[in-house]
Amino acid sequence: MAKPVPASLEREQRLPSIGFLGLGTMGTAMARNLLKAGYDVTVWNRTTSKCDALVSEGAKRGVTPKQTAAACDITFAMLADPAGAVDVACGEDGAVKGLGQGKGYVDVSTVDGDTSKAICKAVQASGAEFLEAPVSGSKKPAEDGTLIFLTAGDKSLYDKAAPFFDVMGKSRFYLGEVGNGAAMKLVVNMIMGSMMASFSEGLTLGKKVGLDPATIVQVVGQGAIAAPMFALKGPSMIKGSYPPAFALKHQQKDIRLALAMAEDVALPTPVAASVNELYKRAKAAGLGDQDFSAIIEAFELDPKQSNH
Repeated sequence: MAKPVPASLEREQRLPSIGFLGLGTMGTAMARNLLKAGYDVTVWNRTTSKCDALVSEGAKRGVTPKQTAAACDITFAMLADPAGAVDVACGEDGAVKGLGQGKGYVDVSTVDGDTSKAICKAVQASGAEFLEAPVSGSKKPAEDGTLIFLTAGDKSLYDKAAPFFDVMGKSRFYLGEVGNGAAMKLVVNMIMGSMMASFSEGLTLGKKVGLDPATIVQVVGQGAIAAPMFALKGPSMIKGSYPPAFALKHQQKDIRLALAMAEDVALPTPVAASVNELYKRAKAAGLGDQDFSAIIEAFELDPKQSNH
């Protein structure tokens, strides 16, 4: 009779090791959920102190993206912008140099399609598989494990990574070729940024003509234009408080990337273009690190004072 496999060894054999590169607001919450689910997680961040909390909770500390990717079966990356995503994947000690046959690289950063395709090419040249998987959702969904994954790339890696997506999110979409995930995320964030600007404009106008902003939020919440985002953000916006769940500077970056994508297909985007100017004004006024709902402040700013 075969000797039973110890539970600890069976678990080690059953669960792939996971690398996680980039521990900002989103990355930290996502990596923590994987850790809580019992996975073997190795974390890395440029500012190494950001790894401390997760290491104290049981994660391993990665030395470089290269070493982290080499030590893990599947490596996730959550970086703030295209330049960061490329550097962590393809830089001097980039993850690509630690990848190889049988490994996977999943980039959950929000980048443009060209950046995603460039990273994909480098990853696949190493013999590894690639998946882009930007997420819809901000700080609380990341903490609660209710993100939406917009994936594209190697279908076999999507199938392998599905259990991880299910730990970190509530739904996942496979969208085919690399670039489609990035495009979907930029479309979603363009709509979201425009909605927030319109909501802010309405709240500001209502207040100027003597309406109670809290009542505006209630009325909006009971009609056809009700949206969870308005209900969630409205009360704190009225108080002039913008705790960052999704930084304004990142929202502006995503609208900028969406506008470039629209330019590539010769599509006029007058709404998003105007909204982008508002976000730029707010960012220039020092609101970039606040939540993107701080866009409401842009309507009270003097454009001359906020331009650099």
